[in-house]
Amino acid sequence: MNHPLPVQLPAHPWPLHGALGSRHLEAQAAALLSPHTLMQRAGLAVARLSLAIAPHAQRIWIAAGPGNNGGDGLEAAIHLHRAGKQVLVSLLGAPKRLPADAAASLTRAQDAGVTIAGGLPGTVQTDLAIDALLGLGLTRAVEGDLAAAIDRLNALPVPRLAVDLPSGLDGDNGVCRGQSAVKATHTLALLSLKPGLFTGLGRDHAGAIWFDDLGLAALAIAQAPVAWLGSAAVACLPRQPRQHAQHKGSFGNMIVVGGTAGMTGAALLAARAGLVAGAGRVYVSALDPDAPALDVEWPELMFRRGLWREEGSAQDATVVCGCGGGDTVREALPSLLARAPRLVLDADALNAIAADSALQRQLTARSSREGQATVLTPHPLEAARLAGLADAAAVQRKRLAVAEQLATRFACVVILKGSGSVIAAPGQVSILNPTGNARLASAGTGDVLAGWLAGLWAVAQAFPQPPPAMHLAAAAAWSHGLAAEFEEGGHAQGALTASALIRRLAAPV
Repeated sequence: MNHPLPVQLPAHPWPLHGALGSRHLEAQAAALLSPHTLMQRAGLAVARLSLAIAPHAQRIWIAAGPGNNGGDGLEAAIHLHRAGKQVLVSLLGAPKRLPADAAASLTRAQDAGVTIAGGLPGTVQTDLAIDALLGLGLTRAVEGDLAAAIDRLNALPVPRLAVDLPSGLDGDNGVCRGQSAVKATHTLALLSLKPGLFTGLGRDHAGAIWFDDLGLAALAIAQAPVAWLGSAAVACLPRQPRQHAQHKGSFGNMIVVGGTAGMTGAALLAARAGLVAGAGRVYVSALDPDAPALDVEWPELMFRRGLWREEGSAQDATVVCGCGGGDTVREALPSLLARAPRLVLDADALNAIAADSALQRQLTARSSREGQATVLTPHPLEAARLAGLADAAAVQRKRLAVAEQLATRFACVVILKGSGSVIAAPGQVSILNPTGNARLASAGTGDVLAGWLAGLWAVAQAFPQPPPAMHLAAAAAWSHGLAAEFEEGGHAQGALTASALIRRLAAPV
């Protein structure tokens, strides 16, 4: 059987499988293969990647846990030992209690002459560390020797390779189960990709993510995923050449309702983003009566106070409501919820809806009216308010589930922002956005996303068949995140201001 080196994830969509689905795939694979074959394939994949990421490493320490993840580490140790490396395996578990496959791998490793010791060594001198402690075997908060091993791994100034999942990281939600999880420099996902690697704390703990299907790709393809990583929806970004006979009216009207006293900038950021997305006309309907009627840096924007009050003003427009809206935005919401055909709700609009059951009923009713669609763009705290949860941490513990619950409850598309933004829609498999980084952790970048999405949505109405709101939301999140990843001349560090982000969106990579 051919065992190619794992390769870095390409840009096209990948199915993600949670713990239950991944265990089901393992059971299917075990039934198809002869005994111990799956673990032996996993160990070979780990060894090959180890040699690729640290080719000059002579000393290799493998922290092996009491389950099948430890068995994968033992199998890797056999190949690395045969490759002439000085391998030390610390087995944290009673050999007599190992699962059958892992016990067989322990015997194979002992017969091969691998050095295996029980418990943690007093000191570790190594050039490469391999985390084979838990993987999918995580069922509760990590403590005792396993927690001590995680701390020891994280303290090592060498490459750290996690097998399948960084130990201590929940593969479904990207949260730490216990005080900490392994902070790997590389993670090799085996047989299936787990959503927790790509959302919440997953990206911080997984490092560079690699994947090996262990020669069983057909199994994962045949099983319904819990989410998709990335989306082919990026193809719906309106980047095709404009026709000579088209005019500004061909690319839709966009209205931004927000910007109460002291927060006009949020509305302007959303409007500017909509303009660079290609919307034909962009109106700013500021909620601050003393707001200036001109954006001197972007004079293309048009200002119309109280536009949302005018009969028919939002009839054909794509509306963004909430950016910098404060408490004042509550007044505009009933009219917009009733009339706007395409509505992006952000920030204070979400807070107002969370506190008002009548507005919640209005929001839900939109889906039953032909030609009306809604996208919510909450950050975790706003999502907690909408879902009736205690705080943002409660959302972060189950990001996929909360996004899907909100989408179902309010019958709309939801972009739950954060590392690995979740795009959810009723009855659809959710999408995890793979782009972006912490450079977006600066004031106003969420306003930019709302405006960017609304601008793309306005332009898409010129398509013969406009894409669904979920696809546009995924495309907007993807391109918004991508704009933060590169600057001319290579990678950039530090925060990316919202204004700089808009300039990057105007000239996408």
